[in-house]
Amino acid sequence: MRGVAPVLHDADVTTAGLTVDQRNSFIAAFLGWTMDAFDYFIVVLVYADIAKTFHHTKTEVAFVTTATLAMRPVGALLFGLWADRVGRRIPLMVDVTLYSVVGFLCAFAPNFTVLVILRLLYGIGMGGEWGLGAALAMEKVPVGRRGFFSGLLQEGYAFGYLLATLACLVVMNWLDLSWRWLFGLSIIPALISLIIRYRVKESEVWEAAQSRMRLTKTRIRDVLRNARIIRRFFYLVLLMTAFNWMSHGTQDVYPTFLTATTDHGAGLSTVTARWIAVVYNVGAIIGGLVFGTLSQRFGRRYTIAFCAVLGLPIVPLFAYSRTAAMLCLGSFLMQVCVQGAWG
Repeated sequence: MRGVAPVLHDADVTTAGLTVDQRNSFIAAFLGWTMDAFDYFIVVLVYADIAKTFHHTKTEVAFVTTATLAMRPVGALLFGLWADRVGRRIPLMVDVTLYSVVGFLCAFAPNFTVLVILRLLYGIGMGGEWGLGAALAMEKVPVGRRGFFSGLLQEGYAFGYLLATLACLVVMNWLDLSWRWLFGLSIIPALISLIIRYRVKESEVWEAAQSRMRLTKTRIRDVLRNARIIRRFFYLVLLMTAFNWMSHGTQDVYPTFLTATTDHGAGLSTVTARWIAVVYNVGAIIGGLVFGTLSQRFGRRYTIAFCAVLGLPIVPLFAYSRTAAMLCLGSFLMQVCVQGAWG
């Protein structure tokens, strides 16, 4: 069964602007993904502080991010199935509410066990956000501009990481407040995203697909029996596994590596490491926008492959440099490539 093409007028494909509904859909998806990343990377940036508060090692605290990522497929499956039945809007609003409330409650976690449980629940919300938010936004964006907007949407993730880093600098380094304040702040933009999503109309692509399924009487079991679709599904799972390896492998423990004084860590100060994180997230945003736009001309597959190959010679600079300046340059270039592939 082939994908259902979006119902768009010719003017929508060529016009420079977006309709109000298209703009609201995209802004809501961007903000949702931004705050998803903001909440996720707060933990990455404050491993040592959480470890100190709850008297655990940094390795044990790192399990929190593992638990979060482990639950993402669960969230993607649950919310994805629900969205196919009732549309994108309602599941997305429930999803945003879930991870916003759970993220906020992390500020009040009395012990490490409760924090892990909350992050498990957060992982479910994180898994639901990307698939549904991206689907709704991209289904509404004109076909001829999807390369640019897919790159821009993906950089909501880098923008969220950037905001988390800046928030850490302000809250913890300048104001000398607890890491708990960071989770308290995370609920505000998420609620703004929820308000905007309330004003978004249902996806025309989903509505057209539902109409076609009613006419052809297509069922889920019919799709699962289609060998071509199953092969493509497993190919995409492998592709996204590689993508996430690139992304999380170069982001999640990098701030800890920059400050570590043992196990070949860079031994930089916390403030320096966080400023480097600011710089490489700027690189991520640039990479996503530039290569997302270029993919319109050269195609998605070639652009992805080019970015992945381009990142390989940067690994020594990224991982083995011994000065802050070279590590900053290496991580900047690495994120240009990694998020360029994502974009």
